[in-house]
Amino acid sequence: MNYLAHIYLSGTNDFIKIGNFMADSIKGHDYENYPNEIRKGILLHRFIDSYTDNHTIYRKSKHRLHEKYGHYSGVIMDIFYDHFLAKNWSNYSNEKLEIYAQNFYQLLQDNHAILTEKIQKMMPYMIGRNWLVSYASLEGISMILFQMDYRTNHRVNMDESVVELKQYYKEFEDEFTLFFEELQQECKRYIAQNK
Repeated sequence: MNYLAHIYLSGTNDFIKIGNFMADSIKGHDYENYPNEIRKGILLHRFIDSYTDNHTIYRKSKHRLHEKYGHYSGVIMDIFYDHFLAKNWSNYSNEKLEIYAQNFYQLLQDNHAILTEKIQKMMPYMIGRNWLVSYASLEGISMILFQMDYRTNHRVNMDESVVELKQYYKEFEDEFTLFFEELQQECKRYIAQNK
């Protein structure tokens, strides 16, 4: 799961959303330095990552990419799954994706001081290029994969994986739909147990 899914799965609590969103830049027990709701979001992020990485449907999706992209197949798959969430957003939310994204960007700007340095530096690019909305199109996915590939010195040409996305589009989308239904239920249960 990438940014959009992590934010969406956080529910309605703004600080859980922020914690979940920036969790990758918080290592080990450093989460304990944050307020309680932010901590919950960080731990929810870790729960989502662990659940996803070990799920048979997600692993099946990722396996299609493994031979060509190796270690980066999981990174690519997270982007693909965010694509299907964005593309089918109206199935998951009554709020338009454009409005949801703008509200989240505003939330980040309003809480800039809480954010990690890495997130503070990334924010202008994310907002300027409207990453959360761009996931919905193949062009947007291609751009995001190219940017990620650039940051890894073109180790595996992640942007080329759009070929596999198109080739196995229906399979990936069907797998995402089944998997995400289960993941939503697990996240609701996790949040309820960790109030």
